[in-house]
Amino acid sequence: MPAKAHILIIDDDANTLASLARAFRLAGHEATVSDNAARAAEIAKAERFDLILSDVVMPGRDGIALLEDLKNLGVTAPIVMMSGQATIEMAVKATRLGAADFLEKPISTEKLLLTVENALRVKRLEEENRDLKRRLGRHHIVWASAAMREVMAQVEHVAASETRVCIRGETGTGKELIARTLHEKSPRSTGAFVSLNCAAIPAELMETELFGHEKGAFTGAAGRHIGKFEQAHRGTLFLDEIGDMPMAMQAKLLRVLEEGEIERVGGDKPFAVDVRVVVATHRNLEEQVRHGTFREDLYHRVFVFPIVVPPLRERREDIRVLVEHFVRQLSEQNNWKPKTFSREAIEEMERYSWPGNVRELRNVVERALLLGAGDVVDPATVTRALPQGLHGTSVSAGGAPGFSSGALGTGTLWQRVEAFERETLLAELKRHHHHVTNTAKALGLERSHLYKKCQQLGIDLRAVRQTDSVN
Repeated sequence: MPAKAHILIIDDDANTLASLARAFRLAGHEATVSDNAARAAEIAKAERFDLILSDVVMPGRDGIALLEDLKNLGVTAPIVMMSGQATIEMAVKATRLGAADFLEKPISTEKLLLTVENALRVKRLEEENRDLKRRLGRHHIVWASAAMREVMAQVEHVAASETRVCIRGETGTGKELIARTLHEKSPRSTGAFVSLNCAAIPAELMETELFGHEKGAFTGAAGRHIGKFEQAHRGTLFLDEIGDMPMAMQAKLLRVLEEGEIERVGGDKPFAVDVRVVVATHRNLEEQVRHGTFREDLYHRVFVFPIVVPPLRERREDIRVLVEHFVRQLSEQNNWKPKTFSREAIEEMERYSWPGNVRELRNVVERALLLGAGDVVDPATVTRALPQGLHGTSVSAGGAPGFSSGALGTGTLWQRVEAFERETLLAELKRHHHHVTNTAKALGLERSHLYKKCQQLGIDLRAVRQTDSVN
């Protein structure tokens, strides 16, 4: 048999118990025995077993009643029933109650071990399937664009190392998914992934959330609290929105990153923790450093390997595959009949600006599935599902918005933002004499991202250079 298992055997016959226990132990397994159902239920409640083998006909509570008791106790181990007085009715009832198999006595050792092996294999496959769904279902990254291909290549490149990563991107772009993927692809994947949103924790609670506290450390501290760093020992700690961390807490975080030790609030001595720290922010940390709201020394500690997650409006090729993914996910979660989005409906979604990015897209897909009457979601349903007051922003065929770049005071919020971005890029290019590397550095962008941004905004670098040289 493939792996050692802990097996509970229940039978009122002492010879049968001894014989079965011997067979399992010779096969390399651990066996615990009980001669009655009531005692067996107590044992199963107190210990964890990989498999339970029970007789059906016993004095007092029989095996069928025990099977019901074990299911009510939440026992998840496969349960194999056996009987020398088996009937079809008995076997059917046991199966309906969740028995993994039903064996008729006398049982050969070969058949017994084969049945148990099969039951254990099915159990392992179920556990692996649940784990896979847990890890890939909710946290699966879906993409089709070149922009996300570049992001995922960076993730693959840095995941196996201990390098600190700073994930940058707008709200809703999937920064935590990137952090989880880094963890899953790292040598720390068997450890815990622990996350903390620095913007969601009051300043006075930040220290105890990160480092924990001892009993009596302050009024209301009725017991010891284990902080996020300790929870993430030998795993990964994800600090989201680190740009919102209070300055006083930044100094304490810096010390931990430098020394690798923490001290609980109210504690009297520090202790070592082994944690990889990954941070994320939607803020401009360089600007915060210049304004004195983010420590420069901490910036250099956390900003070792940056990964920039582009907003959804810059990777519209991902919209179709994301919609298909969310349809499958939401249909499975809510037990809905799966629907499809028409090509025109997808095109309607591709014209939208998505200020809330992927998170907003998921919400719109869910609303559209609820609002749609038939099996196919049409453009009208998408329009109804989109947030009122935000819909209507579209991109022209050339990639530039259909309005004057100088019209900063009119249009939707997204149009004004793009107009501002365009004016800013043109001004910076002129200021740096069209030197792309220097312009990108001044704007805090990668050179490749500046080229992409210019393309998205309809800025022809060669044409602009020629126009400025004439002027």
